[in-house]
Amino acid sequence: MAKKVPTERTHHGDTVIDEYAWLADKDDPDTIAYLEAENDFLKQQTAHLSELQEQVFQEIKGRTQETDLSVPSRKGAWWYFSRTEEGKQYAVSCRVPARSEQPPEIRAGERLDEEQVILDGNELAGDSPFFSMGTSSVTPDGTMLAYSTDFKGDERFTLRFKDLRTGELLPDEIEGIFYGGAWSADGSTFFYTRVDDAWRPYQVYRHTLGTTEDVLVYQEDDERYWVGIGLTRSEKYLVLGAGSKITSEVRLLDALNPTGEFRLVRPRTTGVEYGLEHAGDFFYVLHNENAENFELATAPLDDPAAWTPLVAHREDTRLLEIDAFADHAVVHFRRDGLTGLRVLPYRMRPETGAHAATEAETAGTVWRDRIEAATENAYEIDFPEPLYDVGPAGNPEFDTKRLRLGYTSMVTPPSVYDYDLTAHELILLKQRPVLGGYDAGDYEQFRDWATAEDGTRVPISLVKRKDTAKPAPTLLYGYGSYESSIDPGFSVARLSLLDRGFIFAVAHVRGGGEMGRRWYEDGKLTRKRNTFTDFVAAARHLKQSGWSERVIARGGSAGGLLMGAVANLAPEEFAGVVAEVPFVDALNTILDPSLPLTVIEWDEWGDPLHNPDVYAYMKSYTPYENVEDGRPYPPILAITSLNDTRVLYHEPAKWVARLRATAAGGPFLLKTEMGAGHGGRSGRYDAWREEAFALSWIIERGTSS
Repeated sequence: MAKKVPTERTHHGDTVIDEYAWLADKDDPDTIAYLEAENDFLKQQTAHLSELQEQVFQEIKGRTQETDLSVPSRKGAWWYFSRTEEGKQYAVSCRVPARSEQPPEIRAGERLDEEQVILDGNELAGDSPFFSMGTSSVTPDGTMLAYSTDFKGDERFTLRFKDLRTGELLPDEIEGIFYGGAWSADGSTFFYTRVDDAWRPYQVYRHTLGTTEDVLVYQEDDERYWVGIGLTRSEKYLVLGAGSKITSEVRLLDALNPTGEFRLVRPRTTGVEYGLEHAGDFFYVLHNENAENFELATAPLDDPAAWTPLVAHREDTRLLEIDAFADHAVVHFRRDGLTGLRVLPYRMRPETGAHAATEAETAGTVWRDRIEAATENAYEIDFPEPLYDVGPAGNPEFDTKRLRLGYTSMVTPPSVYDYDLTAHELILLKQRPVLGGYDAGDYEQFRDWATAEDGTRVPISLVKRKDTAKPAPTLLYGYGSYESSIDPGFSVARLSLLDRGFIFAVAHVRGGGEMGRRWYEDGKLTRKRNTFTDFVAAARHLKQSGWSERVIARGGSAGGLLMGAVANLAPEEFAGVVAEVPFVDALNTILDPSLPLTVIEWDEWGDPLHNPDVYAYMKSYTPYENVEDGRPYPPILAITSLNDTRVLYHEPAKWVARLRATAAGGPFLLKTEMGAGHGGRSGRYDAWREEAFALSWIIERGTSS
C-alpha cells in the first residue's frame, strides 16, 4: 500500500486532492522504494506462473529463426541488409558491393568474402541492460555513416560518425540529439534535431564534418510544433518540416548547397497538413486543404506553392503517403479499413526515358505530359486475402523498375515482395520463417462489426485456430488515438494464445485511422469518449454474438488510457486488463505544460489548462480520477518503465495505488522496468521474456474460473 500525501490541485474553481502526487518525484527515495516494493509484490503474486511463462518463452524462441537475415536492399553501389545471430540480442547491419542488378545469394549464418559490417548492435550495446539506435544514415556516395545511440531509454541520443572506407570513428561526437537526420548530397554535412526540456524536437542544426561549431539553421518557438529533416529519394532536396498534430509547414534546400537558406513552400495555416515528394522535374504535394481524406496535387519546381489537383479527395479513401520515383509514383491509401497501393506510371520517352528530360523540356510541357500519363495509366495492386496490411518497404533507389513492399495478415507471416512494374507481377522475396511446423491453413481470420452507442458500426478483426470452438476466451486489443491504425498483422508470440484455444481480436475504435480521417476526428478532443464506448461495444458484441466467453483487454500508451477508461466504464465486461505504459493520469499530465510533450498534445486532447469545458470533459474520463470506491474491478496488470519520456512512470504507479486503496476486486499489479524507456526492454530475448510474462498472465485470466 502506497502512503498518502494529500496534494491540492485547483483549476477553474475545481479543487482536487491528489494523495499520490508524490510519486512523480523520481529523486525521492520513497518513490524508488515504492516501485521496487511493487515489483517484489508482483513477483510474489505471479510466482505460480513461472513455469507457464518459461513454456511460452520457449515457444516464441522455438518458432523464431534466430540466425536470420533481411532481404537486401539496393542503394547506389551497395546491397544493404541486416543479420541476426542465435544467442545475440541485437541485429548486425551489413552491406556487400552491388556487382549486378540482382542481389548476391546471401545465407543466414554465412559471411560473404566482400561483406562489410557497418554496425554491430551487440558490440555497441556491450553489457548495458538497455540499448537503442536512434538513426543510422549513410551518405549518398556510401562512404560515411552517421549513427546515434541511447543507453537509458530516455530517447536522447549521442551522434557519431564512421568512415566506412576505413572503419574508423571520426572524433566528431554530439550529445543530446533526437531521432533522424539527413546528409547533404555531397556527404560533407549532416543535419540533426535537438529537443527542448519537454522532449520536443524544436531545433535543426547543421554539422560539417571535422568542425566543432555547429550552426543552428532553424528553431521552432511554437510549443505545439515538432521539427524534422530528411533528404528526398532523388537526393536533390533537403526537406525541413515543422508540424503540430493538425498543421504542417515545409521548407526546401538544394541538397548540393548545404550552407544555403531553406525556402518556405507555404506558410502554415491552422488545420492544413501537407508534404512534398520530389518527382524529378516536379513535386507531388499530399495535402488536406478542403480535402478531409487528403488530395494529391502537383507543383512546378520553381513554384512549389502552386498546387494543381491530380488525385481528388474521396469520402471513402484516405490517402496516406506518396512515394515518387524516376518513372512512376506509388500512392499508399486506406479504404474499407484496409491499406492499399495505387501505381501511377509515367509515359516513357523511348529515346531517353522519362526521367532524362532536359532543363528546357522541364520548363515546357514534358512534366505535364508525365502527370497526364500517370493519371491515365494508374492502377491498384490486388491482394488475395480478406484481411491484410500492405505498404512500401525500403525503396531507397530513385531510378528503379521494381517496387519493394511489405505484406502481412493475421495468418500470413510478414512477407517482402518486389512488384515488377513492367510485368505487373508480385515476386515473393522472403516470408518470415515460423519454425515448429506452422501451417497458415490451420488458422482463419474474420471481419465482424459491433454497433456503438450512437449506432456507428465498429470493425473488429479476429483470428483463431479452425479447430477452436466458439465461444472461446478472447484477447481484445485496442488503441484509438492520433489516427494510428492497428492493422491486421501476424505475430509469432500470438500463436501461444491461439494454440491454447484463444481468439485474438482487434477493435478498430474511433480515434484511430482505420476508416479514414473522420474516424479519427470522431475519437479525439471532446469526442474522445467514443473511443472508450466503441471498445466496450466491441467486447459486448463478441460475447453476445457467440465469439467469446471471457474477454481480456489489452492496450498500450494511449491505448493504456483506453484500458483504464473501459475498466471504469464497464469493469464487468472484462476478465482482465493489461495496460502497458498507460496514459492513465491524463488530466494531471495535460494540465502541466512543463512536462514532456504536453503542449503538443493539446491538439489531440484539448487544453484543460485554459479551457474549463475541456477540463471538465477530461476529468469525466481520465482513469486515475474516476476509480470508483468499492466497485469491483477485474484483475489489472500495469507495465511501465522508469525512464519513459512519453508516458511517465508515475501515471500507472498512481493508478495502481489508488485502485488498490479504493476499489474492490483485482488483484492490481504494477511492473516497472527500472532501466528502460517507452518501448520496454530493448534486447530481443528480453522482449520475448517480457511478452511471455504478459501472455502467461493473460492465459490464466482467460482460463481460470
